Amino acid sequence: MKMRLLPAAVAIALLPLAACKPEPEVVTDTAPDPMATALKNAPAVELPPAIKATVSMRCQPGNALVFAEFFQGDKLVKLRTEKNGKPTDLKAPEAGQPFTAEGGYKLTGNEKSATVELPGKGSLSCKG
Repeated sequence: MKMRLLPAAVAIALLPLAACKPEPEVVTDTAPDPMATALKNAPAVELPPAIKATVSMRCQPGNALVFAEFFQGDKLVKLRTEKNGKPTDLKAPEAGQPFTAEGGYKLTGNEKSATVELPGKGSLSCKG
């Protein structure tokens, strides 16, 4: 009795598979991209500049420290008054001109030698 049930059980198990197609189901995405034209007409994206130098500078008077990241293109400097403090973005309209930011921040120079003006601290002469 057990031997006759085994072939019948196999036949019942394979019966649903007999109705399957031998080809795999093809899934396609034919829906149009709603942003295709907007992306096609969008202006080219300008990447942010790479970091050129990260320096800590000793400044006089007062033996103060400032931390600066100079970026390629010489139009951006991130300035910190504390090592892990919040950076202030100083920007120059053209390479070679002083970097400035709202609130009275100004940096003139480069990563080796600079004059930094900080709000409430005046002008500092700094060496990298």
